[in-house]
Amino acid sequence: MSDVSAVKALVFDVFGTVVDWRTSLINDFTEWSKTSGIKADWTALVDGWRAVYAASMDEVRKHPERGYQILDTLHRQSLEKLVADFSIKGLSDADLHYLTMGWHRLHPWPDSVPGLTRLKTKYIISPLSNGNVALLTNMAKFAGLPWDLVMSAELFEHYKPDPETYLGAAKLLCLPPEQVMMVAAHNNDLKAAQKNGLKTAFVARPTEYGPHQKYDFEAKGDWDIVAKDFGGIADRLGC
Repeated sequence: MSDVSAVKALVFDVFGTVVDWRTSLINDFTEWSKTSGIKADWTALVDGWRAVYAASMDEVRKHPERGYQILDTLHRQSLEKLVADFSIKGLSDADLHYLTMGWHRLHPWPDSVPGLTRLKTKYIISPLSNGNVALLTNMAKFAGLPWDLVMSAELFEHYKPDPETYLGAAKLLCLPPEQVMMVAAHNNDLKAAQKNGLKTAFVARPTEYGPHQKYDFEAKGDWDIVAKDFGGIADRLGC
């Protein structure tokens, strides 16, 4: 077992790790359609939206001359393209805004809030997410996430897995990277964090992508902690 005794702060991937974005959005939009009168295959839209997530951030990386764009902006741009692709009619600007803000209204996995609450008793806890600060703050209010602070890619103007995000989080906390642990349900996120000197904890979320899940069913690296849920991480860290 890895020595994690020096860890002072835990930083968390959020989409998929802390919150169930897919079920939350599908249920939100399905309910909204009953009063808005807008009909669409919301499951297909949500899956399509998430499918272009990485590519939208790659565009920001490829074009530094355009400046950094927050995730809310990227989500809105992707949504407008998808609405056209899916031929969804009758959406006003306010409707598009409501759908985009759906990412601010995501529900946590059942173990997330109890586990975070336990971990908070001993450690600094914060998101380290590609979501922008307003998104993560609104989500914390909505979902009852007990963060000590909100760290976002927006603060570093770099999206994960760029090194600036992981190292920037440690710097803001005035801690060396080895005293910060990255918690994620995604092996690639942990690989990048580990490469930059952070400790790592893996929690599997095998239903994140519903029937479309293709990877991250299990730990695929030499992570410091592998647990079935946040409670398991709290157990391992003595909370």
